[in-house]
Amino acid sequence: MRTEPAHQADPLGIVITGAGSGIGYALAREFLAAGDKVVISARNPEKLDRAMVSLRQDFPGAVLGGMVCDVRDPVMVDGFASYASRMIGRIDRWINNAGTAGMKKRPLWELDPEDILETGMTNLSGTLLLCAAAVKVMDGQPVTQKPSYHIFNMGFSQAGAMLSRSNIPHKASKRGVALVTGFLTREFRKQEKTSIGVHELSPGLVLTPLLLRDTPPQTLSVLRLVARTPEEVAAVLVPKIRAISGSNRNVRFRPVMLTALSMFIAFARKRKG
Repeated sequence: MRTEPAHQADPLGIVITGAGSGIGYALAREFLAAGDKVVISARNPEKLDRAMVSLRQDFPGAVLGGMVCDVRDPVMVDGFASYASRMIGRIDRWINNAGTAGMKKRPLWELDPEDILETGMTNLSGTLLLCAAAVKVMDGQPVTQKPSYHIFNMGFSQAGAMLSRSNIPHKASKRGVALVTGFLTREFRKQEKTSIGVHELSPGLVLTPLLLRDTPPQTLSVLRLVARTPEEVAAVLVPKIRAISGSNRNVRFRPVMLTALSMFIAFARKRKG
């Protein structure tokens, strides 16, 4: 898709959930550095406050908003969507980054029931609620014949789920998120909703506490070799997100097979060592 010149010249309106730290926070920094208007959310008020203070210090004068939002709560999700729309006007990119891998990397029967429910609801139910809220907002924006507004979900491909060492609720819910992207794309076509595109966003292995939590020491040392920092990943993904066109694309930090190869080599070196 070739974007209209006037639209391209304007700063983009960006929404990022789960941006109190990690990849969400790093993405927010990159978009602000590009001159975009950004609204973020986080479930933890203290993390949100720290993120907002840091971003405002580094980008004085930027259009920046933040709101506490638990993506499992439909009232909070709708409130966040309304706030984001008021704060930045047109929303061009909506990134559903909020998620959890659960507290333990253990077999299903060793997990706490509350943890199972939280993982499924945050990742899958949260993504469904956020997609619905994003579409409602974008439907009120000027209609275009090709997608001008884009939603990004962070699901797992089949290969990604097979490679992941996380627990079943995490892998299953992330596979569900990937299916949501495909189903929503088809629903847009059926309803002739031409203005909105929906895509998979795949950051790969990002060096955050979420990735490293409850990981055996040997695996931990391999992950530290293979994973990339949030800043490295955001620097690659943000230009791709800003330039996206069409719908049902997979925006990757790097190919899944390259990640698999890197892990295999890292494990092999560890065994030799």
